[in-house]
Amino acid sequence: MNSPDFPDWYTANAQVLMIALNQVRQALNRQISYLQNQTFEEENQPTQQINSQNLDKPFALDQLGKHFNLSDFEREILLLCLGMELDPIWSSLCAAAQIDSQHSYPTFSLAQTLFEKPNWKAIAPESPLRRWNLIEVGAGNSLANSPLRIDERILHYLVGTHQLDKRLVGIVKLVSVSQTFVESHQKLAETITETWIKAEKPSLEIEKLELPVIQLCGNERVGKRAIATQVCHRLGFNLFSLSTHAIPTSLNDLHQFIELWEREAILSRAVLLLDADQTDTIDTAKENAIALILEQISTPLIITSQDRQPPQYRPIITFDVNKPTSNEQRELWNQALGKSAESTNGFVDQLVSQFNLSSTDIQAACFQIKSQENYTMNSDNLWNICRIQARPKLDELAQRIEASASWEDLVLPQTQQHILQTISSHVRQRMTVYERWGFAKKGARGLGISALFAGASGTGKTMAAEVLAGELKLDLYKIDLSTVVSKYIGETEKNLRRVFDAAETGGVILLFDEADSLFGKRSEVKDSRDRYANLEVSYLLQRMEAYQGLAILTTNLKDSIDTAFMRRIRFVVKFPLPDINQRAEIWRRIFPKDTPTEDLNIKKLAKLNISGGNIRNIALNAAFLAADEGKPIAMTHLLKATESEYAKLEQPLTETEIRGWV
Repeated sequence: MNSPDFPDWYTANAQVLMIALNQVRQALNRQISYLQNQTFEEENQPTQQINSQNLDKPFALDQLGKHFNLSDFEREILLLCLGMELDPIWSSLCAAAQIDSQHSYPTFSLAQTLFEKPNWKAIAPESPLRRWNLIEVGAGNSLANSPLRIDERILHYLVGTHQLDKRLVGIVKLVSVSQTFVESHQKLAETITETWIKAEKPSLEIEKLELPVIQLCGNERVGKRAIATQVCHRLGFNLFSLSTHAIPTSLNDLHQFIELWEREAILSRAVLLLDADQTDTIDTAKENAIALILEQISTPLIITSQDRQPPQYRPIITFDVNKPTSNEQRELWNQALGKSAESTNGFVDQLVSQFNLSSTDIQAACFQIKSQENYTMNSDNLWNICRIQARPKLDELAQRIEASASWEDLVLPQTQQHILQTISSHVRQRMTVYERWGFAKKGARGLGISALFAGASGTGKTMAAEVLAGELKLDLYKIDLSTVVSKYIGETEKNLRRVFDAAETGGVILLFDEADSLFGKRSEVKDSRDRYANLEVSYLLQRMEAYQGLAILTTNLKDSIDTAFMRRIRFVVKFPLPDINQRAEIWRRIFPKDTPTEDLNIKKLAKLNISGGNIRNIALNAAFLAADEGKPIAMTHLLKATESEYAKLEQPLTETEIRGWV
């Protein structure tokens, strides 16, 4: 909300106020003359009428009276209070008119004496003057003789200075009109605009509006705000946002906020955007406050949230807002990159295929790469920037794993290697198959790319996930099941939703490690807990089918996985314990090229019947033993490390396995 840039209006408005105040001043002088038994001489009033028809908007005093339906007497009371702020001798006039030097301020009793058609209702709590806090009633011995003062926000409004009420500063914030707007969101904004217009014909006078609440649902926060700004821009409204974190929870503070906001909405022709997208992280008091706002605020209201808010007495119309479509994202990339898009050689399609970004995310990524020194369009650089830009906020529920393993580090049978490479190709080519070849048009069900890695501990399941992440240049997140699974009903689904919703933006690889507890077989329903546990499994099935990134489940016990999951999982990779040839290959690759070794016998080391994870532990422990002695790694160090590893596993180390080591 900006100060008016209409000097002609500002000057004319000041003249109108002075004429109106002069009439009240004459009423004061008339009363003073009467009390002093003197003859009162009327002052000459200006004959020139000031017309607002040729100006940009009506005069503030007229507009205020129209907004709040003020009677002539209520308007005169307001002017009586206004004079105290604009005329330095006003207080002495009030004192003289009341024959009391202590009453040097406006009172309701004085107003009854000065003006025609006085009405006690003008000072009642539900009168416009007090209902909308246009005036403040100070402390006094009686209501009629208590000091009256004009509210500061109303004072500024009348003199033409439009500023947000200072009591709302820091709680609500003006939202600027979004400049980036995709076609799908444009159509939705047009629909919402028509909905409000048809709900309140023939005019959209803010003080008379009884519009239904507009609810924008979904995970596309940027798009929801852009739609809200466009709707308000089309209807000539200002838009102010209120975060749920800024909502007062005390009932007194909340009621005061609602009263102040409704008045501000009328004065500023404003719509409130209630940003409830973070309701997962707020407490019950905040949720109750949101419900009260939806129920009591009568001025135009838009709410953005991930989930639908329960219906209140006021009608709520809900619209789902999705991310820009693939074609819209492609167009946004081309616009943001400009001429640089011509040198990407189709790389934009790969970005759209992998990253489901909003318009602001795309702009931020392009700004970042263009701001680099010696800027050149580099596809790898832009891809990494997008990875960081789309990186989900999963710190509480997941751990990001730096993918350092490569195909050379992974020793598996040829069949398993082939399945892993097939998984990689499915992720890379999903845009071609789903979008260009039309499989997505058949429905979103079954488009999720999921894999089950089954095998004993240490057989390479997590390493395989790292290899896929490195191959696809994607982030890998290991889900912490201890923070996801909750004993409280509904909390597990809420946590799972947060995981998948956050991961959708960047198409990250989700690794549900040791997923038996979460993906286990659904049980026979014997009590309410069994029923809710089965609901958790069903919800997870739905999300996995719709998630178009890669979700990997690992388990040590494949048979414990629910059969419904098995039907929906696209790939199953069995990780067997390595045979002697595979163990020999693991030993050859286990030591980095910079590691000093001496006379290692790979054939003898391969006789240890253990997993690749145990081999890594032995190699690492042997490295520390050798480093402590200042020598290269030798068979003696490996023997000591092997004995320690077998003791940890509580397995006997046979003579056959270590014969001839030293």
